[in-house]
Amino acid sequence: QVQLVESGGGLVQAGGSLRLSCAASGSIFSINAMGWYRQAPGNQRELVADITSGGTTKYADSVKGRFTISRDNAKNTMYLQMSSLKPEDTAVYYCNADVILWGTVKVNAWGQGTQVTVSS
Repeated sequence: QVQLVESGGGLVQAGGSLRLSCAASGSIFSINAMGWYRQAPGNQRELVADITSGGTTKYADSVKGRFTISRDNAKNTMYLQMSSLKPEDTAVYYCNADVILWGTVKVNAWGQGTQVTVSS
């Protein structure tokens, strides 16, 4: 019905930058809120940032001023620009979206995750 595919993860040194992308595909009528979550080993999955269809954003305190979330509604794609990366940002990053499919079916979808590793 809907697939979310993340890309852009990798290995970067502390202080570096990465840009994650999340592309949604399928029988999509519209997408409401989208968000980035992350999960480090031994930790619970946590919200990093989210964005409404109108562009209102929210960030975790730990990433404010360093990460920027954005989306391109025409492309059903969301981005996360990460700067001034720290070793504690190391985690698997997941994309999440509230999707309305053709036929008004609502689904909450997750991507498969992309690994971000920040070396000190």
